[in-house]
Amino acid sequence: MTSPPLAVLHAEAAPALDLLTVPQVMARLQLSRSAVYDLLRSGQLASITLGRARRIPTHALTDFIRTRLEQEAA
Repeated sequence: MTSPPLAVLHAEAAPALDLLTVPQVMARLQLSRSAVYDLLRSGQLASITLGRARRIPTHALTDFIRTRLEQEAA
């Protein structure tokens, strides 16, 4: 039996980093474009810039929601 290619092993070892667009975040949070950009500008929601494109990692959106839920509960 042969072993799987190295690329397959690497893909299984490291979880995929899903990136969302601003419109996708708008839809998930049901917020306006300006509200999402306000969250990005204030640092409440983390993002990366790829060229001129802004992308939000899914874990950053999850962290933002978790933080807001904790703030509401306190």
